[in-house]
Amino acid sequence: MKAITLSEYGGPEALRLSDLPEPKVAPGEVLIRVKAAGVNPVDWKLAEGYLDALMETHFPLVPGWDVAGVVERVGLDVEEYAPGDEVFGYIRKDSVQCGAYAELVSAHVRMLARKPAALSWEQAAGVPLAGLTAYQAIERVGVRAGETVLVHAAAGGVGSLGVQIAVARGARVIGTASARNHDFVRELGAEPVEYGDGLAGRVAELAPDGVDAVLDFAGAHVVEESLGLLARPERLASIADPEAAARGGHYVWVRPDSADLTALADLAESGRLAVHVERVLPLGEAAEAWRLNRLGHTRGKLVLAVNEG
Repeated sequence: MKAITLSEYGGPEALRLSDLPEPKVAPGEVLIRVKAAGVNPVDWKLAEGYLDALMETHFPLVPGWDVAGVVERVGLDVEEYAPGDEVFGYIRKDSVQCGAYAELVSAHVRMLARKPAALSWEQAAGVPLAGLTAYQAIERVGVRAGETVLVHAAAGGVGSLGVQIAVARGARVIGTASARNHDFVRELGAEPVEYGDGLAGRVAELAPDGVDAVLDFAGAHVVEESLGLLARPERLASIADPEAAARGGHYVWVRPDSADLTALADLAESGRLAVHVERVLPLGEAAEAWRLNRLGHTRGKLVLAVNEG
């Protein structure tokens, strides 16, 4: 099979389109013919060694934890899926080596759910990591109908999904974004505010009594200012700043979860969760996708197309 590989830690320049053996399929796993793979900041951060202290990594390494594709074969004791089933998932394994930037990838059924028909392959591949991150952060702070929620980085890959999930729960959402993304944030169902100096004052104009919960999907030193808008620090969740936990909130590291993925699929099928794909690139242009992702200006998601047709 064709796959994007690294022979050692490195940046986009280290990526190579290589020929690798077909992955083995362990009990409880399925083999997926990949249609599309999502691109996330963690992909290139891991490749540059930022997670070396946390996760076992083996080379040659195939990056990528977001996948959408078709079940090619099932392993022993798999009754959940059959060949031909369309699935998507967040396929983070215990060690890092065999990822989604490939024509074929194996994954445990606990990491997968059935692909929603309402989403294209590219859209489905953009959901798992970002969608689960947003969903699990929202669960952690207990967003409920009638509450006012502040979402930082509302136009990004995680934020754009988080806004929609909170809106689907009946919350009022205020979302930080650059001025050029304000119309996009409105389309998602949120009230946009400019991030940067004076943010607390701008939020207070929209919510004079403060907000009920804050979701930090930016990590741009917004924890302190966000706490000033909250009555209870435990209603703050950050995916980028450990200081949130030190101050009584939550520092969220996403987990693979089939039930949560299914909940996201249900939202998509009901029309309450749309996925904005900024750009689709072929598998061989993974390095360019990383360069674009590293700039931090992507609206929604970047995706790699793999087995097309």
